[in-house]
Amino acid sequence: MSLVNHVRNAGVVGAGGGGFPAHVKLAAKADTIIANGAECEPLLHKDAAVLQHHAKEVVAGILLAADALGAADVVIAIKEKKKRAVEAATAACQGTRARIHLLGDYYPAGDEYDLVHAVTGRLIPPTGIPLHVGVVVQNVESLVNVAAAAAGHPVIRKFITIAGAVARPASFEVPIGISLRECIAAAGGATVADPVLAIGGMMMGETTADLDRPVTKTTAGAIVLPADHPVVLRKLKPATQMAAIGKSACDQCRYCTEFCPRYLLGYAVEPHQVMRSLGFTATGAERFSEWAALCCSCGLCTLYACPESLYPKEACDDSKAVLRELDWKWTGTREVEVHPMVDGRRVPIKSLMRRLDIDGYDSPAPLAAEALTTTRAVLPLKQHAGAPAIARVKPGQTLAMGEVIAEPAADALGAILHAPFAATVEAVEATRIILTAR
Repeated sequence: MSLVNHVRNAGVVGAGGGGFPAHVKLAAKADTIIANGAECEPLLHKDAAVLQHHAKEVVAGILLAADALGAADVVIAIKEKKKRAVEAATAACQGTRARIHLLGDYYPAGDEYDLVHAVTGRLIPPTGIPLHVGVVVQNVESLVNVAAAAAGHPVIRKFITIAGAVARPASFEVPIGISLRECIAAAGGATVADPVLAIGGMMMGETTADLDRPVTKTTAGAIVLPADHPVVLRKLKPATQMAAIGKSACDQCRYCTEFCPRYLLGYAVEPHQVMRSLGFTATGAERFSEWAALCCSCGLCTLYACPESLYPKEACDDSKAVLRELDWKWTGTREVEVHPMVDGRRVPIKSLMRRLDIDGYDSPAPLAAEALTTTRAVLPLKQHAGAPAIARVKPGQTLAMGEVIAEPAADALGAILHAPFAATVEAVEATRIILTAR
């Protein structure tokens, strides 16, 4: 069986948060493959933990993927500050064609457009993907799963970080479907009475007070914060208020644009122009919405650059939604020229943490010696890019660990889902399957 089929059957997806099915990427041809270990979200450390403790598996996975792709250049990209991860990965690369590329400690170093340019010097075309310049990017944890898939093992576990307002910040290996509440308990519990979670990170993650959210294939971790934290209050503000504040207060200073990582790489992203569309009523909104089309939603404009604490990222998100409704296609220039200040305007992680008021939570989150277990797993049918998987089990059915419980429709983009432990099917609902351990 080919590696592509092994990876498809194992349900491997982008484990850094994107969730794109890995078998689709590996069915292509490219001259370069990059293992993304940048992990630029503040306070998250699971990728560094994976590299430190499972570097051999990362290297095995990337070499298998490189062979499938026909890639001659095999690169593991890590932030230079992650000393132990760098040491482990360097040792694992010895005697292979894989090499290490060290990155600076800035946000968003893990963005594919930025990463591809940093490693290869190539610029992905507007609206394009790395493959358009001969590159495939995979998260380091995804490559561990690729190596496991080649040996016949499905994706049933996940590496995550629990950080912020907890007694013992840590990274864990956990069964998919475990609740974040259980993971927080394993980190010593929340140290605030009214915890709120930033799932996937402060910048691009989801903010919720629901501690019972399950860990999925794309969960990088959760940052626990008090409900009155300034970023929590900002993110939970109603969208209508965000727009109204921007309409009344934006003075077109351009800071949001001048710090935009995509703008600095030369792409036509100008959040300050998108903010103008907040003042439109019936006509013309589409025109200025075009400046949001290439936005990567990194959040720097909203949470770092804007001196008035406005919401340009959210305005860009709204504009992109308008463009999708219009079925709008990019017709702008395909030429991209890097801004001369791209290096000088990179945002250091420490500066970003101060701006976010989370520098007091900056501490290591080492990988726990033992993997967590659970007796109940809640498994959403959509844990990947594409269409939700379709349940293939019924209530009351008994399952072996690793047994297929859901899979995508024929010819649909998606990923197979497996039982994370020997279980009985408790319920099959429209959007999820619930299992109890036996």
